[in-house]
Amino acid sequence: MTADAAVEDRAALGAHRSWEVWRLALPIIGAMSSQNVLNLVDTAMVSRVGPAALAGVGLGSFLHFMAFSTITGLSAAVQATAARRCGEGRYSESAVPLNGGILLSLAIGIPLSLVLFLAAPWIFGRLNHDPEVVRQGSEYLQCRLLGVAAVGINFSFRGYWSAVKRTTYYLCTLGGMCALNIALDWVLIFGHLGAPALGARGAGLANLISTLCGSLAYCSLAWFQARDAGFFARLPEPAELRSLLRLGLPTCLQQLLFSTGFVVLFWIIGHIGTAELAVTNVLVNITLTAILPGMGFGLAAATFCGQALGRHEPEDAYRWAWDVFRASWWVYAGMALPMLLLTDAVLGMFFGHDTQTTAQLTGIGRLPLRLIGLGVTLDGLGFILMQALLGVGASRPVMLVSVGLQWGLFLPLAYLLGVALSLGLTPIWGAMTTYRAAQTLILISLWRGRRWARIKV
Repeated sequence: MTADAAVEDRAALGAHRSWEVWRLALPIIGAMSSQNVLNLVDTAMVSRVGPAALAGVGLGSFLHFMAFSTITGLSAAVQATAARRCGEGRYSESAVPLNGGILLSLAIGIPLSLVLFLAAPWIFGRLNHDPEVVRQGSEYLQCRLLGVAAVGINFSFRGYWSAVKRTTYYLCTLGGMCALNIALDWVLIFGHLGAPALGARGAGLANLISTLCGSLAYCSLAWFQARDAGFFARLPEPAELRSLLRLGLPTCLQQLLFSTGFVVLFWIIGHIGTAELAVTNVLVNITLTAILPGMGFGLAAATFCGQALGRHEPEDAYRWAWDVFRASWWVYAGMALPMLLLTDAVLGMFFGHDTQTTAQLTGIGRLPLRLIGLGVTLDGLGFILMQALLGVGASRPVMLVSVGLQWGLFLPLAYLLGVALSLGLTPIWGAMTTYRAAQTLILISLWRGRRWARIKV
């Protein structure tokens, strides 16, 4: 083979792998984006009920996020195990981890739902002193808490469909859930079509119904599409359940502490000032939007790396993580450009029409937003490597790195800079950019070390 032919073959292989990356990742990103649209529509509808309802639903949504983060880590365990079975050529057993994820979601989610359902009014009473906010927020939260097990089941299906490269099923089901949720919001919040006007409780009930319908849709789809893979054919053996817990519990703990860390961050910045807290809310929402592609491409990397390791090809697994980043880096760079070059315009979209207020808040948020833009591309690589490590079963080191840096470095530093030294918001976001960069560098080291190649799942 000539040198030119070898170059052409490598280029063709690279193009093929890039196409595989985009084919798998795009439905995931689309599904996650539909969830963001739902959150925006939900907020807009509830805001018409009144400020107490809006405040209660906002706080209730975050408390619900913390509750279900204790169970959604099972998705990574299901994906890692199912992808490994596919790579090993054991497709007829690839849905057995999904069966285990469903079983564990029920076993953990139902008792958790009942306990938190009873505790919801007390929890709200400790966090807010407005009786109307407590009443409406508790009603909303209690409805959503009844669906914690269903959320765990739905995330387990996300892990399975990603592992077997059928992410369009995830996109279609989640898109249908979001459309149903929005329609039920309109009916139950405002009392259309003869239904009672339930306000905040209607929003929670709409979410619960759509979540349960999503679980039923996933099960129906798997019954027709995954029975030959072992769906509902048998339960996992005790050793297989222990393996799922070994892989999933560190991720559950990581997600719980990650979400709790944002509560602590808001508490720290609340000590600086109300304007800084308002800007932080915007910056966090921009950040969460910016990481969507990283999550989508990261889940794709988890599948490719897990399947390659199942084929006993650790070098191919190693290359897949870098190939995923090469196929997607320009997406993060494109998202960074408006933050760096159109900073004031981006912030101005969130701060209303009052010129003086907009100028004040934009001045506070300008440098932090540019810091976010500077770190977006490196953060995208970090998400890809984090999910790749989860995909090959290295959930414990990922948890130790993520939790250790957030709680051991960033949050203490944020308190020191923002509260103890009264340096304002910019140093806090500088510390966040530094901590996220450090996390990516450590994940690069872990990936290059290849110790994950010896993990059995």
